[in-house]
Amino acid sequence: MWFYTGDYVNLGTPEEISALEQVMKHAVSGKIATLGILGNHDYGKDWSDLSITENICTVLENKGITVLKNSQHDCGGLHFIGFEDLWSPNFNPMQVMKHYDPSKAGIVLCHNPDVCDLDVWNGYQGWILSGHTHGGQCRIPGVITPVLPVKNKKYVSGVIDLHDGRMLYINRALGHSFQVRFMVRPEITVFTLTQT
Repeated sequence: MWFYTGDYVNLGTPEEISALEQVMKHAVSGKIATLGILGNHDYGKDWSDLSITENICTVLENKGITVLKNSQHDCGGLHFIGFEDLWSPNFNPMQVMKHYDPSKAGIVLCHNPDVCDLDVWNGYQGWILSGHTHGGQCRIPGVITPVLPVKNKKYVSGVIDLHDGRMLYINRALGHSFQVRFMVRPEITVFTLTQT
């Protein structure tokens, strides 16, 4: 399986949509399924242009990526839940979480990790795969990461135990908000799932 956790463009200009089409020709697909969610940049300037979102979804779906928008998808014995972005006008996780079935093994795709601090989880216990922060892009050794686009400054990157049965993983991603990285390498994360 392969997951894309959002921010496919910066502002969603026609040039960026065209570039996305070219990039997605080389994108990796999963053998069982390929799922994606949208990030804040996928809603255009001020995170509110739904026409850009639709253009991006068309590009992704043409590549065989199932885009989860406050929706769920069962595949390979797992239950996947995807939220629209926290900053978007369509953010409504309870639309899907009210139907959450705790008897199914689940994974949530959620672009902005700040959602972990909201009362929207309906008892969910399991993994949450996130992005958004780019790991801060720059890190000064011995000092906290100076630029993070989240309220909860603990949400930088990597594995975070939320101490309530939820485990968060924040991927540093390949892209950038500004064209510099220092002490924060880009990443593609590989998880190995085992049945217990």
